[in-house]
Amino acid sequence: MVIGICRSFRDRALDRCYHCFPCLSDPARRSSLVLKVTLVMLHLVYVGILFLFDSDLIDKTKKEPWYTALYLLLFFAALVQYFITSGSSPGYVLDAMRVVNETNVICKKSSMAKTASSKNGSLPVEGCQSGRNFQGTDSTSWTKLVMDMYPPGTSVRSCICSYCNVEQPPRAKHCYDCDKCVLHFDHHCVWLGTCIGQGNHCKFWWYICEESALCLWTGILYITYLKANISRAWWNDAIAILLLIPLSIFIVFLLLLLFFHSYLILTNQTTYELVRRRRIPYLRGIPERVYPFSKGVCHNLYDFCCGGSNIYSLEPLPSAQELEEKSRPYTCLDVLTCRCC
Repeated sequence: MVIGICRSFRDRALDRCYHCFPCLSDPARRSSLVLKVTLVMLHLVYVGILFLFDSDLIDKTKKEPWYTALYLLLFFAALVQYFITSGSSPGYVLDAMRVVNETNVICKKSSMAKTASSKNGSLPVEGCQSGRNFQGTDSTSWTKLVMDMYPPGTSVRSCICSYCNVEQPPRAKHCYDCDKCVLHFDHHCVWLGTCIGQGNHCKFWWYICEESALCLWTGILYITYLKANISRAWWNDAIAILLLIPLSIFIVFLLLLLFFHSYLILTNQTTYELVRRRRIPYLRGIPERVYPFSKGVCHNLYDFCCGGSNIYSLEPLPSAQELEEKSRPYTCLDVLTCRCC
């Protein structure tokens, strides 16, 4: 009887909570929200205990306020970048298909207006330039667009996602957590609650860069605090050491992640392509030391940093001649001519 009353009270309380906050009714969004709150609380705990225990840091703040201001600026920048990255779109195939169709509808109307104005003797209207790479307005033309990016003779069935029932461009993959196909799929980040793909890979790199710098700085401050003065209560040191141990693990993990993704950026690869290279059909016959989508270090960096204006740009597979050129060993002349760039 008592258990039934408690369950009824709990269900009514949850119903009221879900009515006031509809986002909590979805288990996925609820777990993502709990994760975000937990991460923010961890940041606040580490920084709060540091300023609460370390009197030397307070004195340094009074003498050199710029030092603490820079630290707090990095702290807020890392949190802001986290929320920006978690709320950004990785670039879904269905959204790209929708953008292509809308662009071509506008181009078609522009072409009709141009034809009408030419018949009336008016000045011709400038054609739509943004739709040059996307010819067509329906799924059939999207299929043609995608198939043109594969080598001749590729079957349409091998390119269709069995879940989304849409043709996947090269380097796209279906994410089972998001239940969508992602362009340039890298991985699904549990901490961010979203996929990392073409649209937010740059934001993700900046986030792990800022988070790594913040954790390093915080670890240095904790070590400085432990070495500064031994005439403190023992439990202060115990709490600082208990916090420093997981922080050290986070620092190692973040630095490895930062170096790994920097390598991927310089070679124009994704985590999925590197880990599952032998299982991906268009990479299966290519030697591991050959990076088929690399355009050189400088071009890769430029595309990664400055190519985010269009998160729905599609990249065709390289031809056999390009693969042969990329598989050619480097010589002294190639180094002098900056072939790798």
